[in-house]
Amino acid sequence: MDRSHFRMRYENIAGSLLFTAGVLAFMGIITAEALYPGYSTARNAISDLGATLPPDSIIVEPSATIFNTTMVVSGLLIIAAAYCIHSAFRRRGLTVFLSLFGTGVLGVGIFDGTYGDIHAIFALLAFLAGGLSAVASSGIQRAPLSYFSVALGGISLLDLVLYYIMLDASPFAVLGMGGLERWIAYPILLWVTGFGGYMMGHSQS
Repeated sequence: MDRSHFRMRYENIAGSLLFTAGVLAFMGIITAEALYPGYSTARNAISDLGATLPPDSIIVEPSATIFNTTMVVSGLLIIAAAYCIHSAFRRRGLTVFLSLFGTGVLGVGIFDGTYGDIHAIFALLAFLAGGLSAVASSGIQRAPLSYFSVALGGISLLDLVLYYIMLDASPFAVLGMGGLERWIAYPILLWVTGFGGYMMGHSQS
């Protein structure tokens, strides 16, 4: 088999893994929210679905198990996809960002909110590396998806940076802490799903 055949195979596998991770993360979050009494997408952080922060952490089942399991599986899928993308394209920057993104998502699932600062570090890693992955992926995409990837990654990174610089004065803060966080996380998940679909389709062309 020639190099192009292996590249298409790895590209197809990577696309399948990313598409699955994106859909799984979205549906896992939606399901956990639906089963969490009184949950507010404006007031509650996404990670509250797994457990709220200490000292008085609140764990609501089955939402916690659903959310944490979803993050663990999604993180593993993204890490596996990073390996396949590296095997297909040898783009070191994208490989590193995507691997760190998957590690962050995995860590969020393993170290829920009860772990405090450890959880926060993994969440920040997931957000930052996820946004950078979206931007970096534009280098192996055709337009117009390459432009959408930069836009989605840029929105996520802008929201993240403005929050850390301006805190409650961030223009995204009007959406509440939960809404602000979703404007960081959801553009990344939309990119993951779209990029996965693109990879699967491109490998067949």
